[in-house]
Amino acid sequence: MEYTKKDLGSYNIHLIKTNKFKTVTVKVIFRRKIKKEEITIRNLLTSLMVFSTKNYDSKRKLTIKAQDLYSVGIGSNNGRVGNYINTTFTLSSLNDKYTEKNNLNNAIDFLCEILFNPDIENDAFKESNVEIAKTKARSNLLSIKEDSSGYSLIRCLEEYDNKSPISYRMSGYLEDLESITGKDLYSYYKEMINKDLVDIFVLGDINEAEVLQKIKSHFKLRILKKEKPIYQLTEKKTRSKKLFVKESFNAKQTKVNIVCTCNGLNYHERTYVLPLYSVILGGGTDSKLFKEVREKHSLCYSIFAYPNRLDNVLIVQTGIDKENFKKTHELIEKNISDMKKGKIKEKEIEIAKQYFETSFDEAEEDPNSIIDIYASIEFLKSDDLETRRQKTNSVTKNELVKVAKKIKIDTIFSLEGEQNEKEGI
Repeated sequence: MEYTKKDLGSYNIHLIKTNKFKTVTVKVIFRRKIKKEEITIRNLLTSLMVFSTKNYDSKRKLTIKAQDLYSVGIGSNNGRVGNYINTTFTLSSLNDKYTEKNNLNNAIDFLCEILFNPDIENDAFKESNVEIAKTKARSNLLSIKEDSSGYSLIRCLEEYDNKSPISYRMSGYLEDLESITGKDLYSYYKEMINKDLVDIFVLGDINEAEVLQKIKSHFKLRILKKEKPIYQLTEKKTRSKKLFVKESFNAKQTKVNIVCTCNGLNYHERTYVLPLYSVILGGGTDSKLFKEVREKHSLCYSIFAYPNRLDNVLIVQTGIDKENFKKTHELIEKNISDMKKGKIKEKEIEIAKQYFETSFDEAEEDPNSIIDIYASIEFLKSDDLETRRQKTNSVTKNELVKVAKKIKIDTIFSLEGEQNEKEGI
């Protein structure tokens, strides 16, 4: 795999040459510091951009064009990465050797049509299209409680720290949606195109010089951008007394979310030790929480733990019957406490390392995962995959215990089911 980066001042091009795949994958990432009030309009904008363009002024025409290009895949999404919001447009096209000459060039033309030729009239996105997009967004926002696991996590993080980006609802806010106009969207579009940091990743069996020239011919961005983003959130001091919050919900299961602070970790601890710790604690069927809470005591339907190193937290999520809350909470606390005392078996460490070894192998077989790795190296100054393997395998029990002592429970949120279901555990 050959990697080349070109810094063009107003944007970066990353070329990853490999013959492992029949496809060529292109990701264009726009990023800026996240603002709560911009989430809804950004979501609406990205959905409109892949809905229609000036030359393909309906979803049907856009779909037909994609089919003409040998079913090229096109999509967009927004995601928070610490203090920043990343908007990604993804193109997946069959390599020319499996289609016809210039198919990749035509596919890149199609992507640039979506990015740079939006369906605008009178300096505004068409109101008819805006209303269609708003109707879909409104429906999604109104149905947010239908996913009780997702909703309980949102509410937990809002209780944990409602002033931090960690609490922002990435689906957006209904109160912001209603006031957005076509002119607002076009104004925001121009700001995103001209002011966001922009990175373009291209992965596949490519002619680097041809792809580079093709992209440069379309991306006429001129504003120099040399911002050095700080992605890591500021550490939040752990509460002296744990915060317990309950909310009633019309469901059978009670969803419990526990947020633990992970303050004072260095880069190695945050990047390698903490993920291993979380797998040992609650990363699957071999984890302490699964064996203790589900298998031994039959208290939960599901339970797992995962870290967010940029947010300085570790989260435990479980689904239970509400009468089991006290015992479940006690067992979670006990297992977290036990790991602080060094109650970690070498076999557990070995299994956790094998889990990551498998995930590293899988990442090498997926174009999107490979691009995400290179994006992480670029944006977060992460290590390459081989270094990740080595450093993960080098983690010791002493390092795990040291990190365990820095894990402190801060907020416990219970979305309490009003119905009851004892069978099926």
